[in-house]
Amino acid sequence: MITRSLVVLLACMNLAVGLWWFLHRVPAGETPPPLENGVGGLVLLGEAEAPASPDAAELAGVPVPMPEQPVCLSLGPFGTPAELRAAMNALTPLAARIQYRELPATEVRGYRVFLPAAASREQALAAARQLAARGVRDYYVVTAGDQENTVSLGLFNELANAEKRREEIAAQGFGAQLEPRTEQATQWWIDLVAEPGLDWAAALGQPRGVEARVAECD
Repeated sequence: MITRSLVVLLACMNLAVGLWWFLHRVPAGETPPPLENGVGGLVLLGEAEAPASPDAAELAGVPVPMPEQPVCLSLGPFGTPAELRAAMNALTPLAARIQYRELPATEVRGYRVFLPAAASREQALAAARQLAARGVRDYYVVTAGDQENTVSLGLFNELANAEKRREEIAAQGFGAQLEPRTEQATQWWIDLVAEPGLDWAAALGQPRGVEARVAECD
């Protein structure tokens, strides 16, 4: 008797669930109100268009066709990667072929005026006392390193100022010397093929310190 009652109960429950699904209606979604002027709608990240990669952006500037009478130039030097990139972006649309190369270089960072190294520290100090006796100021004796026992007479950014200082010391009877202060650096050059008459300087905004050298076309 109990088993029959359970079977009848389960059958009734199944009929109830089936009837509910048959009569159930999904409510219609409400239409969102219109956006005000000047207000953008929301866009899912998956729906947004990805920005162009830097490589794709650079390829957008397609070089011009190879000219019948090409002119090959080497432009430089460019002292920083930022300068090189700006120049490449400006010249790529004007060139039939363009590339850059990196070269080691020695840059002048100023000039040094000094008395040559003496045979001993005592002799260098004696030379310094002679300078002081003749009214020379702004000097010191180098006591260590590659310039040991020299008498430094000043470091200058401009060559003209260094030459003036050397002449002043020479007028006092001392054999002062002048030499550039250098350090290792990196420079970049751009090699390109373009139409004759390319005004590369105008394209680069009349850069200072950049020159053009005519190169052999391969």
